[in-house]
Amino acid sequence: MLSCFLLLFFFCFPCSLQAHASHSFKKLILPSIGSEACAFDPHGGGPYTSLSDGRIVKYQGSRIGFTDFATTVANRSKKLCDGIVPGDNVELAAKCGRPIGLEFDQKTGDLYVIDAFHGPMVVGPKGGNATPLTSMDGVPVDVPDAIDVDPVTGTVFYTDIGPGILKIKNMTAFLLSGDTNGRLLKYDPKTRQRTVLLTGLSGPNGVAVSKDGSFVLISEYVAGRIRKFWVKGPKANTSEVLVNLPGSPDNIKRTSSGDFWVPVNIENLLPRKTTFPLAQKFNSYGQILETVNFYAEYNNIYITEVHQHLGSLYVASVYANFVGVFRGVRC
Repeated sequence: MLSCFLLLFFFCFPCSLQAHASHSFKKLILPSIGSEACAFDPHGGGPYTSLSDGRIVKYQGSRIGFTDFATTVANRSKKLCDGIVPGDNVELAAKCGRPIGLEFDQKTGDLYVIDAFHGPMVVGPKGGNATPLTSMDGVPVDVPDAIDVDPVTGTVFYTDIGPGILKIKNMTAFLLSGDTNGRLLKYDPKTRQRTVLLTGLSGPNGVAVSKDGSFVLISEYVAGRIRKFWVKGPKANTSEVLVNLPGSPDNIKRTSSGDFWVPVNIENLLPRKTTFPLAQKFNSYGQILETVNFYAEYNNIYITEVHQHLGSLYVASVYANFVGVFRGVRC
């Protein structure tokens, strides 16, 4: 069965087979595990990433490594929380915080954060304690997952998986059904108002705004696809399926050229659970431009984000104790 899958993989993703001959890969070792997302500040500093123990950390170069930058819980106890992997201990995780989504406003330097327990938050350019995005609109927050910032207006977009369809295990949201309670929301930092833009999403665990702010992309984990929501233009406030993927997607990240990277995890449950982690780059029309196979680097580990920065791909995984830096393949 595995040999048949690999044969199919060879023909579907020939570009990925070049990786071993033409790429370099290094690990930026973390102080703990749980890196779900990466971000770079307006000065190119980073990567910043989050940990299962509630910290947001910043990479300071090979001699220093990662240092603490921010937390999502006031008066968080370093003695209690640092280095923990809470597992199913939801009460402890709530006390320590669990940041899972990160994105900078490249104009202000503010870092917007999604905390699995405390919702959308923001922390200033100097770090410290993040504060909740205050609002008086009455829009409920269930289980937020991913966040991005419009590079033109500064409007914040984030996804909410919805109530009653997930469980917390190793501080990662695992969807239990094909429920379609997911939503896309926006937050205006000027008016502090939240608006529900789109409902009926199937496990929306990734979001990315286009370079010109005209549309937003949402990855649907359960449906295995990328959905496009138009913010401006003649199709404003409508959505369409942009691309169907060969596996389960996670966080989407825009490149400086306006294309997008998304991790795609192909999972087999029988005869035993096996994960084949890939990354796919696609354009605004849904055309796949590049596929990279990360099985050699991550083996059977699920990856959660692929972020392109200065010619390298920064790869995050909640199960690894490092951020991978990949440089090489181009198709």
